[in-house]
Amino acid sequence: MTHAENRGETRPDDALFDAILYPHRSLSPRGFLILMAAITCCSIAIGTAFWIAGAWPVFGFFGLDVLLIYITFRLSYRDARRYETVHLTRAALTVERFVRGRRVMEKHLQPYWLNVRVEEERSGPDRLMLRTHGQSLEIGAFLSPPEKQEFADSLTSALKEVRSA
Repeated sequence: MTHAENRGETRPDDALFDAILYPHRSLSPRGFLILMAAITCCSIAIGTAFWIAGAWPVFGFFGLDVLLIYITFRLSYRDARRYETVHLTRAALTVERFVRGRRVMEKHLQPYWLNVRVEEERSGPDRLMLRTHGQSLEIGAFLSPPEKQEFADSLTSALKEVRSA
């Protein structure tokens, strides 16, 4: 234990703020199976009615619909495996971005001059921006507007603690 720890102070490499940001998925894997079973049953029932009525080519289009819905959901679940980590110490704010478990970006920013802001966009979703010394970085693009604001408030509070030391 160092002298600084005895006085209740933190070292420059001690974490003051740690967060993992990831996209929200409201449909669980079990819910996905139930939904796909319901869609498949409906498509088979309606397709069979068309088949019996003599419009048998329609049956194939109902099967194609089920396949496209399945592929869309699988792509959505694959996208859910991306996340970002935010780690704040007195010396640096580190942001790492991961896609399918592989780090694709790591950025270190000086926390003393860091500005955290949720910027409202006219033509799209709000952006959660980190700015310092001419550098800017958008994080949490997949978060909802209230989540972005809540995260910005939490990170701003942690940055105030860094600046007050």
